[in-house]
Amino acid sequence: MSKALVLLSGGQDSITALCLAVKSFDEVATISFRYGQQHVKETEYAVIAAAKLGIADSHVIDLSFLPSLVRSALVGTAGNDVSNSHPDHPTLPASFVPNRNALFLTLAHAYAQTIQAEVIGGGMNQTDYSGYPDCREPFLNLFLRALNIGSETEIRGFFPLLHYTKMQTWLMAEDLGKVEFVIENSMTCYYGVEKMNEWGYGCGECPACKLRANGWTEYLEVRNEPV
Repeated sequence: MSKALVLLSGGQDSITALCLAVKSFDEVATISFRYGQQHVKETEYAVIAAAKLGIADSHVIDLSFLPSLVRSALVGTAGNDVSNSHPDHPTLPASFVPNRNALFLTLAHAYAQTIQAEVIGGGMNQTDYSGYPDCREPFLNLFLRALNIGSETEIRGFFPLLHYTKMQTWLMAEDLGKVEFVIENSMTCYYGVEKMNEWGYGCGECPACKLRANGWTEYLEVRNEPV
């Protein structure tokens, strides 16, 4: 029996990665986090998607203390405009949450030991992303290695979308027969706007929505469908 623990934000990438995990492993559990983000819609979609896929072991962890330690537009401690530069990291967007993925992976790695999952991962992506260094392959591989050394474990990483564009992510969803599922059961929008678009829910204006919409347009072009 193979078992995977998926970090599930509720966005397009994490839901697509979850669909692939359900197909690839005998058993799947999910873990999501409420870390003081300005909206919790993504997490709500994560819970719903996991339930629809028949996942019984699905946890939402409260990390609402995080805004007291970091500055980010996502948690309201660096303004609300996600297009601005980060106040502490001028080369990064204001939406960057310092050490967020390090914290998430640490907690997921601990829980994976409890449930004896051989694999942890999610929809982290370094191709079509917003410039977050903790979504890059060197960080993910080295951090997971450090966690394994510190726990004397050999838990493997599962980051299937790491080098995918958003267009390629839509193609993966198609291969899995889950395009409509991803559209209807994911929320990528930084502002949590539940406006239905052809490509899914979102305001259509924030950087996350634009990435998703542009990927959808490219996907339709590859499929030779009208845009």
